[in-house]
Amino acid sequence: MSISPLWIMLISLAALAAFCVRRIPEGQVYSLRRFGGHTRFVGAGMHFMLPLIERVSHKMSLTGSSIEVPCVLQSGEPFEALIYFQVLDPRRADRVIDSVDALLRQQVTHLLAGDSIPGEPAERRLWLKQSLNNEVRERGLLVTRIDLRHAA
Repeated sequence: MSISPLWIMLISLAALAAFCVRRIPEGQVYSLRRFGGHTRFVGAGMHFMLPLIERVSHKMSLTGSSIEVPCVLQSGEPFEALIYFQVLDPRRADRVIDSVDALLRQQVTHLLAGDSIPGEPAERRLWLKQSLNNEVRERGLLVTRIDLRHAA
């Protein structure tokens, strides 16, 4: 008993159709890149994509992320900064999403090593948050909260 070429073709088409449908979870945006460099962004829901032509290049969470940055103040005090951020504009953030951790670490280390750090902890957090937002806002990101604590 042999399988006819028609059945093989129908099974292949069904498998290809199954690979073309992609479910994006709530609170996420995927950037899909094509061979020619064209990028499109798809939000939550069911979407059709071309598996041999398009690939998922970034999965961005819109709900927020955090990183921990060990740093030393100019006075020599060791601190840890816990930075909470979120993606506001996926189109602009797509270019820097792979390096956002390094970017924030570099900026926090640079800012806390400077001379103009406020003395009060609440003022220091607000100043650091505003300074970081000045750097990342044009990149489609927003620093929502910063926790500073002495390193153990």
